[in-house]
Amino acid sequence: MPAAAAESTRRADTFLAEAKLFQLGGLLTEQQHPKTLGLAEAAATDLGQAVAMIHAVDQDLPGVMADAVARPQAVKMGESILRSLRAGRKVFFTGCGATGRLSLLLESAWRNACAAEPAMAAYQDRVFGVMAGGDFALIKSVEGYEDYAVFGKRQIADLGVEAGDTVVAITEGGETTFVIGTAHQAVDVGAETFFVYNNPDDMLRPVARSAAILDDDRVAKLNLTTGSMAVAGSTRMQATSIQLAVVGAILERSWALLAGGEAEPMSAYVERFDHLVEQLADAPARSAMVDLAGREAALYRPGRDGRVLYRALGLLLDVMTDTTERSPTFSLPAFRRKGDTDAPLSWSFVKDPTRPTPDAWRAMMGRPVRGIDWTSQDYERMGAPEEVVAHPPKLDRATIERFEIGHEPEDGPFDLRVALTGAALGDAAAQPGADMVLCTAGSEPSGADPGAIVHRLPGVGVDGALRWGERLQAKLVMNTLSTVSMAATGRLVSNWMVHVRCSNKKLIDRGIRLLRTQMDIDYETACRRLFDTIVELEQGPPSASAQSPVALTLQRLQAERG
Repeated sequence: MPAAAAESTRRADTFLAEAKLFQLGGLLTEQQHPKTLGLAEAAATDLGQAVAMIHAVDQDLPGVMADAVARPQAVKMGESILRSLRAGRKVFFTGCGATGRLSLLLESAWRNACAAEPAMAAYQDRVFGVMAGGDFALIKSVEGYEDYAVFGKRQIADLGVEAGDTVVAITEGGETTFVIGTAHQAVDVGAETFFVYNNPDDMLRPVARSAAILDDDRVAKLNLTTGSMAVAGSTRMQATSIQLAVVGAILERSWALLAGGEAEPMSAYVERFDHLVEQLADAPARSAMVDLAGREAALYRPGRDGRVLYRALGLLLDVMTDTTERSPTFSLPAFRRKGDTDAPLSWSFVKDPTRPTPDAWRAMMGRPVRGIDWTSQDYERMGAPEEVVAHPPKLDRATIERFEIGHEPEDGPFDLRVALTGAALGDAAAQPGADMVLCTAGSEPSGADPGAIVHRLPGVGVDGALRWGERLQAKLVMNTLSTVSMAATGRLVSNWMVHVRCSNKKLIDRGIRLLRTQMDIDYETACRRLFDTIVELEQGPPSASAQSPVALTLQRLQAERG
């Protein structure tokens, strides 16, 4: 048997032996949403219709928030955060993938808000975001990290979690092993622990690791089920949006109470969210999303090889989150670090045009970059796979800062430059030289080039120090335009993620299920054919890494069937 075939067989056998742990197709977040059936087909002919389909799903979110914030668990979370901070303790938000980026966004928003208010300086270093893979995962997914509870335990332990702290463990599906590990570590040391998730309990209970956390009386559970995602399984969308809405509002209200100012009731945040969602359905906002999505789609069509550069200051992390998530969701080239001329250029990138990279990272995070420096011995003690022990991933600070998000010369040409400007002081500096300016939260451009296209999004009303409303707006808009532009270029089938990248076991299972659905074949056959393609792409040239093994396997199966 050739080496590639042997490796494919070995990995397929290994996955099938533990597949039950990751067969999550029954979860609501993995199902197709009836409101977006035919999304890809709509995007191919009418971008406005595609935008409206996604918005129809987002309209369900404020109602979910209204119910959630009235529950005892949500009230208890706010009280716990305040109690920990007033006692000089710490608050942690933990997550993986989209919820990991959310956790780091909450930390960044908190730190930067405290830095701008001298009276809050004592609280600045007490809120921490924990993401699987550390800060490195902000710009590139760390394969396999979410599959190990021990990695979650170690990361939060390294940050010094202890009794008296508050830990909010956030997972879209409710089954993410890494996040569950952080929750177990938190309760073991006596921290007050909350588990935030987006699937009905009865669907999660067959998953043993989920049942264990749901049955742990030491953990307060806050279920934020919204239904299926606009794109099946794409929990970066509505699942993470409702988590930002609810947890972000609780954190912003906590900031206001600590600062001694007026604190709105949680019902006021619900009203603002509802108003925001309705405004995004209006013509100006929809026109902005259709225009930008159309311009991106035109650049990405076969034979174009176009690229988009986003520039932002106060919303740099918000924009980075969306551009990063396009890589695993649609199998686009990931961000390329300085000096790596073998990897393909990313289709979209994000920069702070006013600072050098080290300063841009620090300004964005509100602190120095936080890397992971675990050794082979560390991974061996944690029971990591042999390949990880032999070749530990480079996740340290120096490696992270090789991704140049500052004002250094751009890595290759860009065909469209989009500046996002918002309420933050100095955001106007991001505008000169932009082809398009997207003004969030009702902000006005000042200094945009005369030839620039300017789109003004609706205002979000009175916003707090963490800019909760503006961040929600930016997330909903960026998620919509990136999804619609990818759908218009054929990277979805109906509302399925055909071009998904198999960077962890949950995504491998999702790819197998998609092949089963599209080709009417059994699970094992789909698994083995998928691993044949995965191994082939891994052993090919670096440019092959941008291809989706799921999409390529589907093409081959369709060709065989004629």
